[in-house]
Amino acid sequence: MTPVSDHAPLAERVTELLAAGGPLPIVAAGHPVLRRPAEPYDGQLAPEVLTRFLAALRDTMHAAPGVGLAAPQVGVGLRIAVIEDPAPVPEEIAVVRGRVPQPFRVLVNPSYEPEGTDRASFFEGCLSVPGWQAVVTRPARVRLRGQDEHGRELDEVVAGWPARIVQHETDHLDGTLYLDRAELRSLSTNEAVAARWAQPTPEAAAEALGFELP
Repeated sequence: MTPVSDHAPLAERVTELLAAGGPLPIVAAGHPVLRRPAEPYDGQLAPEVLTRFLAALRDTMHAAPGVGLAAPQVGVGLRIAVIEDPAPVPEEIAVVRGRVPQPFRVLVNPSYEPEGTDRASFFEGCLSVPGWQAVVTRPARVRLRGQDEHGRELDEVVAGWPARIVQHETDHLDGTLYLDRAELRSLSTNEAVAARWAQPTPEAAAEALGFELP
């Protein structure tokens, strides 16, 4: 398929992407769309196109696989993201990281702010930075505001791993990658994380790789 121009109207860009069928191509770090604040969603897509686009985002997230995907990651600069996490991890890890299953949901024009002062540090990866993970310290609880795909207002406090997913995907909509917030001495391949740093917390990695945790 001929690449869609970065300057094409958003509706045209989405229509062309959907025309190809199947999971959408995920753009990687280095693409300018990942570094530009996304445009607030205000009905730029016809309802039928929006429904198809959200389904395509979900299919792409599942195929990757991942637990979240923001529209800029498929080259569309709109403030829309999807999240879903079946949380297929051992109970010990789930408890320490506060990782609980999350149903599929759509975030439209989301924003977040810390709720309290607690912070949590864990390895984190990104579909647009394939093959790598790094430790990111984030607020343990955030207040999420925005809308869902039907325009209903969201205003809720999210904690644990779901809060990390919300922050990661919302950051994408602001042109921020997780690496911008990461402890770069922790940067590890997926293989290294699986072989060396699969513990529930990154303390062992911090000691061995020479970085500090808050």
